[in-house]
Amino acid sequence: MSSPVGRIAVRVTARARSDEVVGERAGVLAVRVKAPPVEGRANDAVRKLLAKRLGVPASRVAVVRGGSSREKLIAVEGLETKALRRALGLGPATSRG
Repeated sequence: MSSPVGRIAVRVTARARSDEVVGERAGVLAVRVKAPPVEGRANDAVRKLLAKRLGVPASRVAVVRGGSSREKLIAVEGLETKALRRALGLGPATSRG
């Protein structure tokens, strides 16, 4: 049996003053990172930030869509979506429409 994979939509602001999870806006997790959006550095910073916040290795966090966009879909191996949202202090998922 494979382990669960939780997914969450993230909007990234690169070149921020600090690395932080800002909160949720319209069903999307807002994240700020100091890294610039070049050569995958902002993506790596997002992965590391979320991994640290969730208490999982960064290797279990992946950008599955939006690698060159501000809007990304992040997958976390080993956590279901509900547990992922709970660990980030977010409420239940709502449909975006």
